Amino acid sequence: MSGPRRTTCAYCGVGCGVLGKPEPDGRDLVVTGDTAHPANFGRLCSKGSALGSTVGLEGRLLHPMIGNKRASWDEAVGLVAKRFKETIARHGPDSVAFYVSGQLLTEDYYAANKLMKGFIGSGNIDTNSRLCMASAVVAHKLAFGADLVPGCYEDLELADLVVFSGHNAAWTHPVLFRRMEQAKDRGQRHVVIDPRRTDTAEVADLHLALKPQMDVRLWNGLLADLLRRGVVDRPFVAAHVAGFDEVAAELARADQSISAVAADCGVAPSDLELFFRWFAETPRTVSLFSMGANQSSQGVAKGSAIINAHLATGRIGKPGACPFSITGQPNAMGGRETGGMANTLAAHMDFDEASRARVARFWGADKVAEKPGLKAVEMFEAVRSGRIKALWVMATNPAVSMPDGDKVREALAKCPFVVVSDCIAETDTTAFAHVKLPAMGWSEKDGTVTNSERRISRQRALFPAAGEARADWRIVADVGSAMGFADAFSWRTSGQVFREYARMTAYENTGHENAGRFLHLGPFAGLTADEYDALEPVQWPVTADGGAPRLFTDGRFQFPDGRARMVPVAAAGPAEAVDLTYPLALNTGRVRDHWHTMTRTGLAPELCRHTPEPYVEIHPADAQPLGVADGRLTRVQTRQGEAVAIARVTDRQRPGSVFMPMHWTAVYAAHGRSNTLVAPRVDARSGQPEFKHTPARVRPYRETWRGFFLAHESWKAPAGLDLVWRRIPQGACQLHEFAGRGDEAEREALRKALTRDVGHDALRFEDAKTGALREAWIAGGRLERLLFITCTGALPPRDWLAELFALEELSPMDRALLLVGRAPGQPIETGPIVCACRGVRQAKIEAAIAEGCGSVDAVAEATGAGSSCGSCRPEIARLLSQSAKPEVRHAA
Repeated sequence: MSGPRRTTCAYCGVGCGVLGKPEPDGRDLVVTGDTAHPANFGRLCSKGSALGSTVGLEGRLLHPMIGNKRASWDEAVGLVAKRFKETIARHGPDSVAFYVSGQLLTEDYYAANKLMKGFIGSGNIDTNSRLCMASAVVAHKLAFGADLVPGCYEDLELADLVVFSGHNAAWTHPVLFRRMEQAKDRGQRHVVIDPRRTDTAEVADLHLALKPQMDVRLWNGLLADLLRRGVVDRPFVAAHVAGFDEVAAELARADQSISAVAADCGVAPSDLELFFRWFAETPRTVSLFSMGANQSSQGVAKGSAIINAHLATGRIGKPGACPFSITGQPNAMGGRETGGMANTLAAHMDFDEASRARVARFWGADKVAEKPGLKAVEMFEAVRSGRIKALWVMATNPAVSMPDGDKVREALAKCPFVVVSDCIAETDTTAFAHVKLPAMGWSEKDGTVTNSERRISRQRALFPAAGEARADWRIVADVGSAMGFADAFSWRTSGQVFREYARMTAYENTGHENAGRFLHLGPFAGLTADEYDALEPVQWPVTADGGAPRLFTDGRFQFPDGRARMVPVAAAGPAEAVDLTYPLALNTGRVRDHWHTMTRTGLAPELCRHTPEPYVEIHPADAQPLGVADGRLTRVQTRQGEAVAIARVTDRQRPGSVFMPMHWTAVYAAHGRSNTLVAPRVDARSGQPEFKHTPARVRPYRETWRGFFLAHESWKAPAGLDLVWRRIPQGACQLHEFAGRGDEAEREALRKALTRDVGHDALRFEDAKTGALREAWIAGGRLERLLFITCTGALPPRDWLAELFALEELSPMDRALLLVGRAPGQPIETGPIVCACRGVRQAKIEAAIAEGCGSVDAVAEATGAGSSCGSCRPEIARLLSQSAKPEVRHAA
């Protein structure tokens, strides 16, 4: 490969174009943004910019494994096929299940769905997109007749008002947020609806910090206000919408006055009135909704309430105006399109008799699934209860990502036969696998993905497959063939899979212009291999003239009568209210630089700087009476379990609520797993779990000692010791932070466990009176391990000590100061890192602001922060706004 190759980013649903150039003779990769890709025009966020750090072979699953023994592909595939066939023969097709992932390519999804629903004959295939976007899918189908996203990214720039409903775009979709930042500079207004004052809220024109689960009440109140103001587009509604009168009748059942809505939502009436007025006066309005809306037992109702406001005002199918559900994964959309969710059949067809018959004809299958399968939470409960006896997990980590995580682990441990296909050898889920199948990683895969604006992009291989890894579609095809369905799974290339899928979308489909299905990729059914390889990014529906940037421009929707549907929804409180025992509402979510369960981002030390370990945000008014101190370990308990994380005491968190990120696993921080705390309540229609509200309580952890351990290799917490253990990857070593509540015997047991195989003496400092211990092990002049423990005193910063592990030989000065923990003659830099790319800490940025830097660009020039990928620019803007005390309104 002579030059860079165009591919697509592995992370969020923005679908950024990437240029990847492998270095000769190895796995080094230079990554830059693709300036020709219409999703990002060359921009990348911190995660995308660090993709080159994640493509090595460290931790890769390179060979099939049966139990703990390496096996051949024939042995592994044969065993999987045999066990699935035997299980089906004894217990029926619904006794097996696939749990798949938005990390799969469209071709992978299509193959897995075809095998399960077409040839096994069960609907039991569901995806981790159930955890992210399932409520939006149902809301789309109720309103539009199919899972159709109306808008495009251009609308985010053309809009005069953008409403972020449960969407921290500055962290979760930073490249899109950069585009909206530039539009804001031209006068675009931003309103954020979120209980937390996120980075998106910090720089918004208005922040409505509503009470948990009051979204429907707020959006219903908005629609009622639009009715009062006479802003409803009556001609549009009369010509293109059904259900308006039923929605109006539902609104009339409650007091929709601004004062009543404001009181219920916990926001100031003046701020609510301002939002209502801005919405009424701004025809070009985009309402973005994401996890904060979807991850709720009322997720479908929230989506419907947002869509209702747009249908009533005719703000859909027009430039700069639409409701816009933003997806969280690179191919959540592709999975939704192919049928990778349990409640859809295939290619935007459902389980009605006509669709089942059509799919059977197309696939040549005589036992197409008759009904929807089990959704994710139901699926793992069925595994736990013994109804599902064989489970195949593909490219995801449900032992961490599912709610009530300990019950999911119990289910996996009980399951008679678990198969995991993944590119990573050691995850919380592979620990339960009877068979592990090595899948290609991002940099080796070849296929397509669909982003949040319905844009199909090519993902292209940058490296050959690692070890014996295979494409996921091929693994599925091999198992399908071994089960006796070889004729249906005889593909040889990903292009052949894609062409079959494209034919299916066009099969017996007259197209949306003729009251058919909008999802139509017919022009791609005849692509040659070269044309498939060269395929440019394109939005569907696909016509001979190209793709459609936005849907419903003619006012026609996918119902037989062509009308959209407004859906009556009633406001309701949380599914489980807080009480005296669990008085706080736990909200979970993402951080800026990590992704899902860290199997990829954990490989990039630069992505571990901004948020190095699990934390819990809590308001000072809640923390103070409980004795919870900023920066100290804190216990978070719910009826499902307990976690321990560092407290962040901040008024950015709404009183009465706490927040924890969801990324940490047993591999990195076993006590910091937030999803073990989350109750498994779901939306009754979508099956999407309620990640945003679980009653909780918080207490200090009250450790009696703490410390850190640096080594070239990663270590797990020693067995038999009750420690809070966190691993944080560094550039040249692994940092392990730990704390305990035991005595000197516990500390000595840890020391022995960490030094049992050391064959040389250590530099040692010990103060028995304070319980301080510092030891360093050096071999051949090179630092091998370093241990610091304290009972009462402070611990030194870790950065300089971690950098010493990169040296081939320590200098005499380094050795002399090693146990002091400080570099000679250098000021100690502490505080959080804001810019991960350049390693710039908050203190340096604040100093630059104090010296006169009055803009993000000025800070970037002075410090380097924000001058690379730009993901930290909202945080720099927040620091600037805090310094200037602007007139941004934050309602609570």
